[in-house]
Amino acid sequence: MVAHPVTKRRYTVVLVTYGEVEKLSVRALWPSSRKIVQVVTRQIVQLPKLLIYMLADYRSARHYLDWKLHRYRSRLVEINRSQTRGVAEEFRRNPSLAGEGAEVEVSDAYYFVRPYLEEVIEAARRQSDGILVVPMIPVESAFSCGPACQMATDLFGDGYLGFLRVVRGLWKDGELHRIYLDHLFGSFGSTGKPGRQGLVLVIHGTIVRNRKGQRPSVFTGLEETFEFFRLMRDKIMADPRNPFDEIRIGCLNHSRGGEWTPETVERAIGEFEQEGFDSVAMFPFGYFADNSETDYESRKLLDRSGIARKFYIPCINDSPAFTRWLASKIAGELGVLELQRRAFGADEP
Repeated sequence: MVAHPVTKRRYTVVLVTYGEVEKLSVRALWPSSRKIVQVVTRQIVQLPKLLIYMLADYRSARHYLDWKLHRYRSRLVEINRSQTRGVAEEFRRNPSLAGEGAEVEVSDAYYFVRPYLEEVIEAARRQSDGILVVPMIPVESAFSCGPACQMATDLFGDGYLGFLRVVRGLWKDGELHRIYLDHLFGSFGSTGKPGRQGLVLVIHGTIVRNRKGQRPSVFTGLEETFEFFRLMRDKIMADPRNPFDEIRIGCLNHSRGGEWTPETVERAIGEFEQEGFDSVAMFPFGYFADNSETDYESRKLLDRSGIARKFYIPCINDSPAFTRWLASKIAGELGVLELQRRAFGADEP
């Protein structure tokens, strides 16, 4: 009998998010803005290259002046790196998470700044048996996890399913909801504060109708966005620690591509102010990491309101409870990836 060596499976796990420049400069913003226009707008409409450059350069100048004036520095990439290190450490501490006879490497990547996702997965393809891409936004859509699938198709064609999986549906997980509740109440405190208290749950908005007034042809995640809000609102209101009298969704929208969700952050804050609420808290439940849309744009809207007491609760970021949960989710997804590999033509182990 000839003994055949047992080869370990090697997996690459990639935690990907949009990415924002860390060191503010027009030179750094230009390529980032062009990637944003190229990657996101292709989901909605095809634009000439000259127009892409014009939009991107305008966006770069506007963000540079705004962030420079208000001394804003994005922590998005820094946080994603820390989340990546936390997940990698969980796999080092608990080798069984990877499954028997498997090795896992955890990397960070970004759609709009380096290291770009397409470069990371292309390099991983040469050294890994399987790649698991984890979009670090809980609700999937053509604008969140969609770019990951599009980039995989651009690089490898439709055959990428034989070795690459993009994680979806993180927003449905009950353990994530529990971690959110503990984070929310631990940050804000419990009952006992005087007056009526409101909560704005902030999430990225999405397109409701395209520029022709029709339902968009791409997957927008609209139903999932509001179902996630309903789940979290009901769980917060039912929790004995809950100090809030009313909870509203606050969508952060873009201005192009059609009609976006009307239930905006401005509208939620304005309604609380008009109804005489004494305090309002804001929690970006639709993001796993603080970024310019959360701890700058939405927080600025809250700070400028006439509400007497205002509280910004940071995203879950790199909290130990979150990174432990994420590592456990990834472990389960690696099993699904292996089944997917076999189903779409990978060699048998």
